[in-house]
Amino acid sequence: MSNIKIRTKRQDEKTQIRMLIAHPMEHGRNRDAKTHALIPAHFIQELTVKLNKTLIITAKTGAGIAKDPFFAFMLRGGNIGDKLTVSWLDNLGNKETQVHIIK
Repeated sequence: MSNIKIRTKRQDEKTQIRMLIAHPMEHGRNRDAKTHALIPAHFIQELTVKLNKTLIITAKTGAGIAKDPFFAFMLRGGNIGDKLTVSWLDNLGNKETQVHIIK
């Protein structure tokens, strides 16, 4: 099961895109409550969104984003049945991709 949840909604000539990503987003300065050891940095570095095969967004993100980040934007265009592909890559080399069909 993917840790990216995508919702789309057509509005006039636009498509509202909302994404929720389950990720710890640790910046490396927090300490463990029991051991007081630093929790290593673990955050999303790059987020990409493609409509069909066309890249529409590349976002370079960092450690300042909260846990389980939520991203939303309006896309001019996007038709029912188009394929939206959302991918992320974190600083530890983990990556995830989710495909969503616009409804």
